[in-house]
Amino acid sequence: MSETPAPPAPHPSAPDGGPGAGGGSATLVVGLDIGGSKTHGALWRGGRLVAEAKAGSANVQNVTPDAAARSLGELFHDLLAHADAGPVARVIAGSGGVDTAADADRLRALIALHAPHAAIDVVHDTRLILAAGGAHAGIAVIAGTGSVAWGTTRDGREARSGGWGYLLGDEGSGYWVAREAVRRALHRHDVGLAPDALDAAVLALNGVATPTELIGLFHSGAGRTYWAAQSRAVFDAARAGDPDAAAILDRAATDLTRLVLDVASVIGMPGPVVLGGGLAMHQPALQERLRARLAAEGIDDVVVLHEDPVMGVRFLL
Repeated sequence: MSETPAPPAPHPSAPDGGPGAGGGSATLVVGLDIGGSKTHGALWRGGRLVAEAKAGSANVQNVTPDAAARSLGELFHDLLAHADAGPVARVIAGSGGVDTAADADRLRALIALHAPHAAIDVVHDTRLILAAGGAHAGIAVIAGTGSVAWGTTRDGREARSGGWGYLLGDEGSGYWVAREAVRRALHRHDVGLAPDALDAAVLALNGVATPTELIGLFHSGAGRTYWAAQSRAVFDAARAGDPDAAAILDRAATDLTRLVLDVASVIGMPGPVVLGGGLAMHQPALQERLRARLAAEGIDDVVVLHEDPVMGVRFLL
């Protein structure tokens, strides 16, 4: 766990609080939510949302600089195709993998190619989660392709737990859930057990006939995004009553709860907790387990994000 740097000083906003509203009706503001699987962009003109677009991930720790540059190029092209002529005045980019000033500078340089006249703020993507959840202080949790928790108090104390990437952590993430299902299938094969329903679902999703074929596939070019998508086999099996699938989800919820408790112990406040990321937002089985474990720790103020995190940009201006 490590503490994060303080957020950039807020820029003035207009009376309606909309992005870029302080710069007149023609002011263009771009918000970016850069996750492990995709980048979601939004464009505001004078505080009014005028366009959204999506592209591949531009996370500078998880994709190559060329891949990040391509994704950003596609995204800005699509966003600005909806705008009248005029420069982008402000960009706020929330991204995973922004752990040092150097990480932020690398991403900022890539963004500047498409918004050369803009003030560019790069923040950790958990800031967008908390803001989009309507909280000025509290703890944001991302459970998607990866996992992380980040929290802040009204007086500026901050802390983070997790978010170290799939080689070091990401417990409770989509990638982690899928990996645990693969490990289970391989272990069962090693001890002479025939594939059961969960194993069969994993094999079918990956287009292979035997568990041992999963080894080569796992170490091939299939990346985090691919494997995170395979987590649906576990959620489907858990809904069907498979006890091992349920146990994987139990461990995921326990690990995510630990992230929250880590952050709460540092910043000295237990919530509200805002849940974001694909798994946390769209998998009720994980939501229920998280709520139950957090409630057991005395944390009852839990909100599941119901709008895209990029919309939190309007609260960060």
